[in-house]
Amino acid sequence: MNRSGLFQLIKKKQSFLCIGLDTDLSLIPPHLLKLQDPVFEFNKAIIDATHDLCIGYKPNLAFYESMGLKGWESLEKTMQYLAPFKNELFTIADAKRGDIGNTSKMYAKAFFENFDFDSVTVAPYMGEDSVTPFLSYENKWVILLGLTSNKGSNDFQFLETGNGKLYENVIRKAQQWASPDQLMFVVGATHPEEFKNIRALAPDYFFLVPGVGAQGGDLEKICDNGMNKQCGLIINSARQIIYASKGEDFAQAARAEALKVKDAMAKFVTKL
Repeated sequence: MNRSGLFQLIKKKQSFLCIGLDTDLSLIPPHLLKLQDPVFEFNKAIIDATHDLCIGYKPNLAFYESMGLKGWESLEKTMQYLAPFKNELFTIADAKRGDIGNTSKMYAKAFFENFDFDSVTVAPYMGEDSVTPFLSYENKWVILLGLTSNKGSNDFQFLETGNGKLYENVIRKAQQWASPDQLMFVVGATHPEEFKNIRALAPDYFFLVPGVGAQGGDLEKICDNGMNKQCGLIINSARQIIYASKGEDFAQAARAEALKVKDAMAKFVTKL
């Protein structure tokens, strides 16, 4: 999906919500544990209940890798289930990969060819040659870690370099590697005071924004300071939506939570 297609999808659905499929066996409704593949059955029910309210899904790979082969099988089945929605949903492999060129090339093949994700999150610490292998795929996206939502982001990302903060240097430098048609940035919702500055640094780029909901990010502040003329925001929410209930009504409860977020977003989309 290209940038124009993504913007059209946002306008069509009046939403820029991405739902994180951070599926944890210890948190899903107990009645699902009796099934052969409880992770896939949970994901399937969430997708069925919410796909018309969101623009995409973001499986966090750690939750699948931690289960070994069964986890990879659950992820593969989830992606196969999403395949018919290819033009209606944007998929993100939240993998946070980033290694020497040959290794990144293999990661890119895994996520873009084998699983057919639309995008993958990538760590920038090893520099350009660790990122460019992901950029060789047409209509696929790199979502580069810019300013993350976790508490530890203060350890390095705000360090002064003599040319601004470290995260600012990452965002400026990465724009030399790829255009807004291939590259996005992760910008955590827990840093709302930084959004105006980051939007000025990267006016045309999309931002993937984790941290709204359970982590306390404020949707209104993010939109006021982070939107551009093509929306430029993908807001991810996971726990608040997918774990809204641990009962047999979990899918309906997830839909109700997703609808609240979608409705809150609609007023911002109508201004575009």
